[in-house]
Amino acid sequence: MTPDELMNEACRLAIESVTNNWGGPFGAVISRDGEIVARGQNRVLLTGDVTAHGEIEAIRKAVLVLNAEAPSIAAEHLDQSTLKLVPRPEGSPDRVPERARMLMGMEIYTSGAPCPMCMSAIYWSRLDAMYFASDLAATTAIGFDDAFQYDDFTRPYGERSIKMEQVRQDLGAAAYAVWSEKSDKHPY
Repeated sequence: MTPDELMNEACRLAIESVTNNWGGPFGAVISRDGEIVARGQNRVLLTGDVTAHGEIEAIRKAVLVLNAEAPSIAAEHLDQSTLKLVPRPEGSPDRVPERARMLMGMEIYTSGAPCPMCMSAIYWSRLDAMYFASDLAATTAIGFDDAFQYDDFTRPYGERSIKMEQVRQDLGAAAYAVWSEKSDKHPY
């Protein structure tokens, strides 16, 4: 499929979501070499799950398609899944020399510029590219305004709109120590 056809499918899914009262006008497709690997659409109103955004749904489905052994990928199947370790890309600021490949080699097409949650998931999934049809200004104009979140993230914890404070640092340190000392950890 061409990039135009992939974007058309993402926007078709967005329209279907609205028409069926599943959620907002947000659809996404993940592709590899012009072929669709997974589709997702906003289903917040259908499920009551605030994380059921089009991009998140597409990422979850892509992982299911690519990981035939999920949800319990045995150690002997790691190299056949999205968890296969690959070297850090040249020029990456990452301090870990290799991580799980996740969705490297794939792209996501979305009907709208992703919200902070979806944008983070796109980064974590290591997609090669993200293309969107409607920008943040257009998204804000229809009532989906994420600007306050982007702004809030830049503030110190004590000044954010949600109360945030560090408590029981000792417990967190114990959990982190277990990971740090694990000899066979699998960075992702």
